[in-house]
Amino acid sequence: MKPFVQICHLKKFFFHKRHVLKVIDGVSLDIFPKETLGLVGESGCGKTTLSRTLMRLYTPTEGEIFVDGKNILEFKGKERKALCRDMQYIFQDPYASLNPRMTAGEIISEPLNIHNVLRRREREQRVYELLKLVGLPFSYSKRFPHEFSGGQRQRIGIARALALNPRFIICDEPIASLDVSIQAQIVNLLKKIQGEMGLTYLFISHDLAMVKYLSSRVAVMYLGKLMELASSIELYENPLHPYTQGLLSTIPIPDPVIEKRRTPIIIKGEVPSLINPSRGGCVFCKRCFKAMPICHREPPAWQEISPGHRVACHLHTAP
Repeated sequence: MKPFVQICHLKKFFFHKRHVLKVIDGVSLDIFPKETLGLVGESGCGKTTLSRTLMRLYTPTEGEIFVDGKNILEFKGKERKALCRDMQYIFQDPYASLNPRMTAGEIISEPLNIHNVLRRREREQRVYELLKLVGLPFSYSKRFPHEFSGGQRQRIGIARALALNPRFIICDEPIASLDVSIQAQIVNLLKKIQGEMGLTYLFISHDLAMVKYLSSRVAVMYLGKLMELASSIELYENPLHPYTQGLLSTIPIPDPVIEKRRTPIIIKGEVPSLINPSRGGCVFCKRCFKAMPICHREPPAWQEISPGHRVACHLHTAP
């Protein structure tokens, strides 16, 4: 199957005084039509920067991004505006991502106004359809954001993202700021909408259990680089990279007997500053509990260990 989104050797550097912050450093990813690719990693690893560079909110330092076979970095003017109809973004904070001076109906219809899609009455009908799709009554279209709960605000954000019938949506930790009781509702809503509309998702989250439930494949990111990529089932059952193993060991098991017996893997320390990362070797070597001398000298190759399972680690070599 041909990928819908292709990210090729993408780099995004920020310059701070005399330092170069390599927030995204040579990431390559394929996202296939109608799949959900999960992206996980600790805070500060570059997940949001990757997603915003993909949306062209940031200009990449190097690399290429192809959508449906076209290099979107070459798009200008009308082509770039038309790209927004195919690619949309669901933000992490439903409290900050909605204009407090606009009603829910105005927020949802704003993309239609910007792209001059549909007439006024047709736009009202479209708002009604979108509110119904995300489980909100049409009467809510006259309310302002402060009158909604966090879960309701995120539903409005989802409706806004769906207004132009996009094919690809980036979900940037859409459940992180919501109550646990609401998180499952939003994830189930996203899954339901994907099935009905045939959408492709990039789902970014810290909640590894939710990522497993929603994603068909999962990519693990650390300090601007990909550590591992595999199908959801393969990654959770057979993690190869020590960083992935450490992350997955934090998922609680709903069996008190097994949970009591198992020993979680503790990843010591914090994510290092991008101003002073590990030089010359693996970016994870200073925190890795399986680090070898070579890990401090040479960066590992990004290689396919088994069909569909890639890893960047000296512990594993391709057959």
